[in-house]
Amino acid sequence: MATVLDRVRGLHRWWRGVIGADLYERYLDHHRRSGHDHPPMTEREYWRARTDHQENNPQGRCC
Repeated sequence: MATVLDRVRGLHRWWRGVIGADLYERYLDHHRRSGHDHPPMTEREYWRARTDHQENNPQGRCC
């Protein structure tokens, strides 16, 4: 049973990575490891900044 749960958890982590749902957690991890002297952005601020960056710096997209 533990093996099945481990596989489901692994699939869940993989899927979150595919759809980008883990980006904020990765940002927090990077912020923590980088030793910044200011608090991290809130999740709302992070997604707003990410969207603004994508809008201001368009790159090749499939859609």
